Amino acid sequence: MTIKELDDIRKKKEDLIKVRRLVKEEGEKLAKKTGYRKQVLVCGGTGCTSSHSMQVIKQLEESLKEYKIDDILIVKTGCFGLCALGPIMIVYPEGAFYAQMTPEHVKTVVEKHLVKGGDIVKDLLYQGTVKPNGDIIPFSDTPFYKKQMRIALRNCGVIAPEDIEEAIGAGDYAALEKVLTTMTPDDVINEMNASGLRGRGGAGFPTGRKWSFAKASQGDEKYVCCNADEGDPGAFMDRSVLEGDPHCVLEAMMIAGYAIGSNHGFIYVRAEYPVAVERLKIAIEQAKKYGLLGKNILGTGFDFDIEIRLGAGAFVCGEETALMTSIEGHRGEPRPRPPFPAVKGLFGKPTILNNVETWANVNPIIMNGAAWFSSIGTPTSSGTKVFALGGKITNVGLVEVPMGTTLREIVEEIGGGIPNGKKFKAAQTGGPSGGCIPAECIDTPIDYDSLISIGSMMGSGGMIILDEDTCMVDIAKFYLEFTADESCGKCTPCRIGTKRLLQLLTKITEGKGEPEDLVKIEELANHMKQSSLCALGQSAPNPVLSTMRYFRSEYLAHIVDKVCPAGVCKALLTYHIDEQKCKGCTICARNCPVNAISGQLKQAHKIDTSKCIKCGLCMANCKFGAIERM
Repeated sequence: MTIKELDDIRKKKEDLIKVRRLVKEEGEKLAKKTGYRKQVLVCGGTGCTSSHSMQVIKQLEESLKEYKIDDILIVKTGCFGLCALGPIMIVYPEGAFYAQMTPEHVKTVVEKHLVKGGDIVKDLLYQGTVKPNGDIIPFSDTPFYKKQMRIALRNCGVIAPEDIEEAIGAGDYAALEKVLTTMTPDDVINEMNASGLRGRGGAGFPTGRKWSFAKASQGDEKYVCCNADEGDPGAFMDRSVLEGDPHCVLEAMMIAGYAIGSNHGFIYVRAEYPVAVERLKIAIEQAKKYGLLGKNILGTGFDFDIEIRLGAGAFVCGEETALMTSIEGHRGEPRPRPPFPAVKGLFGKPTILNNVETWANVNPIIMNGAAWFSSIGTPTSSGTKVFALGGKITNVGLVEVPMGTTLREIVEEIGGGIPNGKKFKAAQTGGPSGGCIPAECIDTPIDYDSLISIGSMMGSGGMIILDEDTCMVDIAKFYLEFTADESCGKCTPCRIGTKRLLQLLTKITEGKGEPEDLVKIEELANHMKQSSLCALGQSAPNPVLSTMRYFRSEYLAHIVDKVCPAGVCKALLTYHIDEQKCKGCTICARNCPVNAISGQLKQAHKIDTSKCIKCGLCMANCKFGAIERM
């Protein structure tokens, strides 16, 4: 492909994409030029797919065919972000945001909205877009989207990720063209340095500096790697980018290859991401077919090829040296550093490794300039950050906000607050290696340095919201169970330390803890942080240390009073029947699996605590609220 051919494709498709980004009036004018009266975008990301969005697409195709409508374009996109409302379907140029769609809903929308002269079906819209007076606002003006700034996610939910021409129309490969035709390798690295982009995989190392180290290293061959081994529980940021805009990652890796003098890249992605893997394969095949990957790219003489390597789900392979060891065909275990990968990495050659979100920021930096990017966020944390927002939060989904946005804004405004009238208790950031941010720190700005100062970390971007019913000792134990299971076992501090920490936490949650256990935990945690080989062991104690720092009273309640204030730890619970409320209906007794409840019909019942296994079935089945958990 020549540069002219690339530009021709971009011009042919850009109006089609612009319709999906414009407000109603401007979009309607532009839609007439595209040849399509309307465009219907349906989320094809993993979240909506699991909610049967493919059935929605199938019904949409059948219904349009039934009405003999041929001027409407159906687009299967990546994630729109508001995963709690899937399957999502958006109709342009109106921007009508239909939520939780079913095939029956699709029939209604086609009949009442998509047939010429039809009106938007307000009852099926995301209700956040409908005002009390019935007026409809763009979904970009709703609380969930209003404070977001989509840079890494700019094309997710906008383009058809399996169509390279749509990706080109949305701006992908424009940065590659600019770099190969107007910039030197040093120009590229200088731009990345000036942007202030820091690695979004967790450590936050300056991206431009990493590239400059690799460029300066001597080697007959160099490698560019993408870390798509997203192993944090509850995290799906990288997966969504790969599913929604895979070409932006390929383009960025080629730009990095040009900058450091590399012609070969590897994408290490977990096999548990089948949709992402399939779309990556399609993207690579299409890029090669269009001459945007392989030999003599855009006729500039630059060669670059990319291979996919599947990971088997080992969390430790998110660590850069373990990932490279796995690509080489060995057991995924970390290596001592130095030498760092920029000097001696994959196959012993100079290598750079960035995660998916980091790569997704490269095109906008090249196209808009370092000054533009560095003006977003904070002085030490430029740009935006993508978070997978989950847990006890109303709007579960994917959000991208400028660095420096406060936790309160994310929880209360974007996230819609805590459901069921519960109180916000903490936010766990940074995955199993992160820390818990208590309610007292809810106004903390979210950036690398601020999070570290309060005992947490940015990590790759998981953000789990916890409410008042969460036991902080139990949550620390949950994350320790994960890291203990995922430790590769190569170094003693991590292999033994995680298991010993887990034993101590289990002892406390079972009501067998002693005050001196807290001293042991702190000593062991600090030894692990100082002497573990890689970041897994060094950061595994973080959830324990942060919960002990902010919720020490809960640890003491478990140890001294032998109670779990949140009513979560089974060994510390007792169930009691309030005689004043009990109607003697016998439902609790009939549902008890161990016959621990006795009593006559229409008389108050009692629980034999020596028999009770604390399963909670009695409380769940009581219709009169007579059973209390204490």
